[in-house]
Amino acid sequence: MQASRPTPTLKANGRAFAQISAFHPELTAFRRDLHAHPELGFEELYTGARVKEALQRCGVDEIHTGIGKTGLVAVIKGQRSNSGKMIGLRADMDALPMTEHNEFAWKSSKSGLMHGCGHDGHVAMLVGAARYLAATRNFDGTAVLIFQPGEEGFAGARIMIEDGLFDRFPVQAVYGMHNWPAMRPGTVGIRPGPMMAAADRITIDITGRGGHGAHAYMTVDPVLVAAHIITAAQSIVSRNANPIDSAVLSICAMQAGDLGAMSVVPGKATLVGTVRTFSSEVQDMVERRLSELCSAVALGFGATASVHYERIYPATINSHDETRFATHVVETLVGTDHVVRDMAPSMGAEDFSFMLQVKPGAYMRIGQGAENGVGSCFLHNTRYDFNDDILPLGAALHAGLVEQSMPLST
Repeated sequence: MQASRPTPTLKANGRAFAQISAFHPELTAFRRDLHAHPELGFEELYTGARVKEALQRCGVDEIHTGIGKTGLVAVIKGQRSNSGKMIGLRADMDALPMTEHNEFAWKSSKSGLMHGCGHDGHVAMLVGAARYLAATRNFDGTAVLIFQPGEEGFAGARIMIEDGLFDRFPVQAVYGMHNWPAMRPGTVGIRPGPMMAAADRITIDITGRGGHGAHAYMTVDPVLVAAHIITAAQSIVSRNANPIDSAVLSICAMQAGDLGAMSVVPGKATLVGTVRTFSSEVQDMVERRLSELCSAVALGFGATASVHYERIYPATINSHDETRFATHVVETLVGTDHVVRDMAPSMGAEDFSFMLQVKPGAYMRIGQGAENGVGSCFLHNTRYDFNDDILPLGAALHAGLVEQSMPLST
């Protein structure tokens, strides 16, 4: 995990930060309202309506709804359009199926649902950027603001792309950011190349021959086979992957038999887990070796095993030119001392990766973990909350990407 950097004053340079800070309380109220009304992927009806209402008040030029089911896209035109350029900014909108254990006034009003990853804050930051950009239009080109549904396991980015997102809005580059509790407010992490890993789901079905536990010699025990597969599968990373290449294989669940039947050897067992990689070559190798290993281990015990390998999210890979540009924009806001350029890639996954497969761009992390505890609870924790102090900085960063990538000629 990346070490925290010293906290800057948060008085970032630039007109955008100053103007957005003036309506910081409104952004905070908006964000907390979204937090109190969490919605799962492709169910973001309340969120979408609130975003649309906010964008209308901001005075954006166009609002397009229903892209990727519940996704929205706002279009803001600059003072001029001589450049012909179009830049995309993305925020995810959905919540998580988990119960919130916070006690503040804006905690989730829905049992079993909460904004445990800060997508409410991401939406508020992009709305803040929309308000500033629509008011100033200090750029030559078109800004495309993408409010994406279903990031948490639903591949909402892919669904929006399949629904014609980049055909209708042919941006030259696209940028996204995610809050990061492990870094202090006022710091931003970015790096070229891998930022987040690919996430794959593996399901291993083992078939043996059930029977009485007292006469195990008459069975082919799939539980025993599963145990050997669990152990052997770890050799794929340790003995087949180059140590320089990062990979994780985790068997996270096992289902076999009946807890109330202590003397029954089941006929089947199922293992479920995940594989995380950064390169397609390592991903291909893990899939191939897992299938070979499971079949061979099962055969050695007289059983059979099949592997279903599902590629959920690709790796999030920042393009070099756009990363270099985004780093410069960050430096103009927080200063060079507060840009974390050696940000370690995360083995977590992010469906912004689908957008980066189609368009060049960059994904960055914006620090939010304050020393007093605000925003320091890590993502997907039942006591997590977004740190509202960083809303102006995040919005200003979005705006800076637009203004500096499409500057007005002097």
